[in-house]
Amino acid sequence: MSIFAAAVSRTKSGWTASELDLSGLADIDEVVDALRDAEPDADLALLFVESDDEYLAILRLDEGEDLRVFASDSAFAEESRIGSVLLGEVETPALGLDDLAARDDDEERPAAEPDADPIGDAELLGDLGVNAQRLLALCGMEGMLPSDVTAEICQKIGCGDEMEELREA
Repeated sequence: MSIFAAAVSRTKSGWTASELDLSGLADIDEVVDALRDAEPDADLALLFVESDDEYLAILRLDEGEDLRVFASDSAFAEESRIGSVLLGEVETPALGLDDLAARDDDEERPAAEPDADPIGDAELLGDLGVNAQRLLALCGMEGMLPSDVTAEICQKIGCGDEMEELREA
């Protein structure tokens, strides 16, 4: 599987983005340490992991603690060693688009991928302007690749330029 992992960190001076190599990491604690080490002074660190234009996992650390995890599809854990490392301890299914329909009908929802089974904390970006409904809609939108979802999220939260520069490097 082809994996792209980008750490995006917010400090007092702004956002930074760096690529992380997850290939040698054995468990979620090592992944968290690598994310923490990417920018030790970060008040917020996000890790976007894209796999084979199919799966997206997002990890969030606030103040270097309190790990929150979301993935676009639970199959990532079954089909990839990295996916199982990132998602192995995630048991909570994410709210589905149907579950969110009752909450807010302001946004038109695109057709969702019928086989996708999002898991984890879909609200992990809510305070940054990407609520659970929007995150699930992006992940379920036909034709959206994980890199497209990452780019849109990063643009929304204010680190789009940093992510774009990282991809172009």
